Amino acid sequence: MSSTFHGLQVAKRGMDAQQAALYTIGHNVSNANTPGYTRQRVSLETFPAYPAPGMNQAGTAGQIGMGVEASTVERIRDTFLDTQYRDETIKVGYWDARAGALEKMEKIMNEPTEDGLSAVFNQFFESIQDVASHPSEAGARSVMIERAEAVGDTFSYLSTSLKTIQGDLQNERDVAVTQVNSLLEQINNVNQQIQNVEPNGYLPNDLYDERDRLLDEISKFMPVSLEYTKSSGNASATSEGVVTVQLQTSQGSITLLDGKTHQVNAISLTTNQDSYVTEIHIGDEIRNPESFPQGKLKGLIEASGYIDNSGNKTGVYASMIDDLDEMAYEFVKWFNDKHQQGVTLDGDTGMSFFNEISQKEGAATGIVIADKIKQNTNNIAAASGAAGTDRQGDGQNAQLLSQFRQKVLINSGNGAVSLDGFYQSVIGQMSVDAQQANRLKSNSETLQGAVEQRRQSTSAVSLDEEMTNMIQFQHAYNASARMVTMIDEMLDKIVNGLGTGGR
Repeated sequence: MSSTFHGLQVAKRGMDAQQAALYTIGHNVSNANTPGYTRQRVSLETFPAYPAPGMNQAGTAGQIGMGVEASTVERIRDTFLDTQYRDETIKVGYWDARAGALEKMEKIMNEPTEDGLSAVFNQFFESIQDVASHPSEAGARSVMIERAEAVGDTFSYLSTSLKTIQGDLQNERDVAVTQVNSLLEQINNVNQQIQNVEPNGYLPNDLYDERDRLLDEISKFMPVSLEYTKSSGNASATSEGVVTVQLQTSQGSITLLDGKTHQVNAISLTTNQDSYVTEIHIGDEIRNPESFPQGKLKGLIEASGYIDNSGNKTGVYASMIDDLDEMAYEFVKWFNDKHQQGVTLDGDTGMSFFNEISQKEGAATGIVIADKIKQNTNNIAAASGAAGTDRQGDGQNAQLLSQFRQKVLINSGNGAVSLDGFYQSVIGQMSVDAQQANRLKSNSETLQGAVEQRRQSTSAVSLDEEMTNMIQFQHAYNASARMVTMIDEMLDKIVNGLGTGGR
């Protein structure tokens, strides 16, 4: 037969179990607004009945229930949604970095507006036409020089501004690498704490939440795969264990954090003298920037510039800076060539309008009007120099100079194009890239938001639900307490009421 005090033990277990559930609800409510927190639930199970089957089992009509026990406190979380969320976060990080870089570039280029390079060119060539119409007027020639200086200043401003933003992006890229390494160290520390707790049979749910939050953060920068290893000792069957974090690349996976050995393989960048990324080091592994997978870090590397497999500079800002240098170099070269063929008011030929530029790199910041032109407007070679022409009234060479922007000028990937065609192609490509980045960023954010909403519906704390559960467990606790009172009355009858006959 069961013990006389059996009922008290059953009621006590009921009170303990409901109390644990109430305490867990209190923990949920307290962390309702904590980032990354996952709601928790106490798993209630029936206590093994009495008696247990065996050779010497007690002679009873059947097993008697022994009440309830709180077996574990578990998180309510869907790992599939976690994986989906991190996959979308990778795309958001990449396109957000790219869209941000292109947005800044669009503001610098400022096209099409009255202040952009195209408008400045229009004003310059209009001033050349004025010289062609009035070749002997000093005022028209002075305006032409001023407009030419505006062209040089605009080229220099655009190139310098782009390089400034490029430097900011390079700093942001380096900060992102530091953040990734810091996140890996933090995950490693949480891993070690989890490994210290799990062998004792506990589930460190709050540590699991912190680790998942850090994994969400690192997924913004690069795609990672996770591998969990169970802890030894008396670890619970539902324990998660330590996590190994691996970077997924087109050339195979690389271990960023080994959960078993607690070794962190930090990421570092090798750059050239211009801070262009040449190699990416991950522990002992080396990857070319082109093979590095998508994510915020790749987006920043592409925006700030890197050296591709062919050894060429490439990237969002690197390409635009090179295009401006190309355009400036060819513009000065061709304009000087045409100008040298003309004749000045004083009868001189072979006069360069701009100082010669020896190389394409940095040409956008090197457009300077020749000293002879600035010192004497008569040195503008507006005349054609044909036999029998009047240099004072001849503006034929100026007329040719005003039209050469439409002539074949620059050899691009699509063949020889005019100055206007080349610039329109550059601006058009920038606009297309920016639109694509903004569109894909918006799409990725929408998908990420949808997954996050589903994840929150599973894991987030609902105060209404917690209040309902609180009332439910409170009533159960009160009922168990009432059971103790009732059994106490029964035992009082046994102790104080029996055997009193004949007194």
